[in-house]
Amino acid sequence: MLNHLKLTHVGPASSMELDFAPRLNLITGDNGLGKSFLLDIAWWALTRRWPAEVNKHLTAGLMAQPQPQINGKAAIAFSFSAKSKTAEEYQSTFDRQAQAWTGRAGRPANPELVLYAQVDGSFAVWDPARNYWRKRGNIDVQDRPPAYVFTAREVWDGLRDEERGLLCNGLIADWAGWQKEKGAAYTSLCAVLRALAPADAEAIEPGELTRISLDDPRDMPTLRMPYGQSVPVVHASAGMRRIIALAYLLVWSWEEHLKASRLLGQSPTSQVIFLIDEIEAHLHPRWQRKIVGALLDVMKALAATASVQVIAATHSPLVMASVETFFDAAQDAWFDLDFVHEPTGERVVLQQRDFVRHGDVCNWLTSEAFDLSSARSVEAENLLEEASRLLDDPDVTAAAVEKMHQRLIAVLSPLDPFLFRWRAIGEKKGLLT
Repeated sequence: MLNHLKLTHVGPASSMELDFAPRLNLITGDNGLGKSFLLDIAWWALTRRWPAEVNKHLTAGLMAQPQPQINGKAAIAFSFSAKSKTAEEYQSTFDRQAQAWTGRAGRPANPELVLYAQVDGSFAVWDPARNYWRKRGNIDVQDRPPAYVFTAREVWDGLRDEERGLLCNGLIADWAGWQKEKGAAYTSLCAVLRALAPADAEAIEPGELTRISLDDPRDMPTLRMPYGQSVPVVHASAGMRRIIALAYLLVWSWEEHLKASRLLGQSPTSQVIFLIDEIEAHLHPRWQRKIVGALLDVMKALAATASVQVIAATHSPLVMASVETFFDAAQDAWFDLDFVHEPTGERVVLQQRDFVRHGDVCNWLTSEAFDLSSARSVEAENLLEEASRLLDDPDVTAAAVEKMHQRLIAVLSPLDPFLFRWRAIGEKKGLLT
């Protein structure tokens, strides 16, 4: 498990430090404050390769750069539980002349299975059975793929390497093959799809294989929709495509790990680390309320004997509300990125916050996680502030209050609590009848 991460003069803040929990870690914060950046750093700390370094076609996951205005040492320090059961502690500094992160030479520690789902649909896998250095005699040899890093398209159409050829068939070909075989992989895929469905009444079930074009010879997987039709997976909605891509890659990663472990005559991994950016991306609110718990359940079902750690970034108050029933401070953590206003300007700070149950999603919107002053539209919020100031004005007239009253009832629901308070105060002051 990833235990600790400390950044010095890297990213939007002069210093950031996280002590990760062993099960679930949630990261919140406004756009541009560093949520995706922290996940990229976490992936690099565990694998020593940047996603875009492995796959040049990625538009994200580039090497982290030190703060340009700082002449001091930029460093990334981290620790994680390695396969050897010891806590691996490591620090890398940035060599500005070489434009690279440097550190100890030789075989790095083995973090076991690491998965990374990026927000644009790309995906990365580091498998100890297929990507870790091997021994040739007494010499450590790094001749395996450094990781499996997919663009969004390669998830569907397959991953190839100029040197090694085909590395993964891709969702379309593998799903079709698994469905024809009716073996363990297809059983796992169906189970994961069922678990990730937004509700029991909206099960995600594979339909019959089909063809979608005279020019496309592939057998195309389909989904049985609640309204009775079977839809080719490539024609599914953005939210559905994200879920089925996650389902496929989780099953593919685990099945290939098991096969590689058997070939090597070694036991499967004892821990899985899953990094996921914007876990709610493209998902309907009904799905957002379920996705975190469903992913934890799916990971434990696939890797029944392994410890599972999830580190997820989110913008969603529904996601935060959804974990209230099972969030456990002994094994879960919440980190929040914020602006702090100071006389010298604004700066970004990262802090671990106590997880407080807010209940209603509106309360989460106005909490420290999202920092909104209300859960209303900006226009309605401004109008309510104007109405409150009007009632506080000692020189206010009944005509002005009546005019504001008409503006309020044009914007607010008749059952809005503010209207009840507004009427009560207005009537008490003799300004409304």
